[in-house]
Amino acid sequence: MGQRLAGKVAIVTGAGSRGPGVGNGKAAAVLMAREGARVLCVDVQKERAEETVELIRAEQGEARGFAADVTRKADCEAMVAEAVGRWGGLDVLHNNVGIESRHTLMETTEEEWDRVMAVDLKSMLLATQAAVPALARGAGGAVTCVSSVAALRGHGRTAYAAAKAGVLGFVVSVAVQLAPQGIRVNAIAPGMVWTPMVEDLGPEMRERRRKASPLGVEGTGWDVGWAAVYLASDEARWVTGQTLVIDGGVTLTSR
Repeated sequence: MGQRLAGKVAIVTGAGSRGPGVGNGKAAAVLMAREGARVLCVDVQKERAEETVELIRAEQGEARGFAADVTRKADCEAMVAEAVGRWGGLDVLHNNVGIESRHTLMETTEEEWDRVMAVDLKSMLLATQAAVPALARGAGGAVTCVSSVAALRGHGRTAYAAAKAGVLGFVVSVAVQLAPQGIRVNAIAPGMVWTPMVEDLGPEMRERRRKASPLGVEGTGWDVGWAAVYLASDEARWVTGQTLVIDGGVTLTSR
């Protein structure tokens, strides 16, 4: 076990994986626990969160699963109350929850647009609003919001790209507002990492995604998870309002 997050209490939303394997949220929760944090693993389906909790406990870490729909204000307030009630405070909020939309402008329905905006962007607002009082009662803390390189490049997934770009605007705005309270707010923009969310794309697309990276190496949820650990830790004490791109160099190319 490491000590980078020793003594800290963390909430990770979207901490479960929707299928076999390790997604960004599960990896972040496991790695935070490995570094000494007590982690509330939140997912809309509690059984998914409990799978992550089992991994953490198998490594002698401390975690608890919690079911919440983070598009609902009351659920966000309940998850914060659970963490504070169980462990006495809150130091880290990792806003990871998100869904994908692969439709272009003319294919996107109003219902799909609203759903993606609610899950990928509104959830960041509600979870952060709920967490701020608890974070401010401590010595400040860290909020990290997961965006995507889809927010940084021309992309055909209209609703998804727009929501993830909104996350970056949210982070910049909120970082300035919360800095006087000692609360840092940053974003992670993952590239084409291979996680359960994209498993249905198949092996051919998986290889194409790997080759798209100048490094020629496939990214995983663990790569994103380590970025989450850094931004949550005191190593990043002077970092706020920034976007950490984890993409193997994809955004450096025109491909």
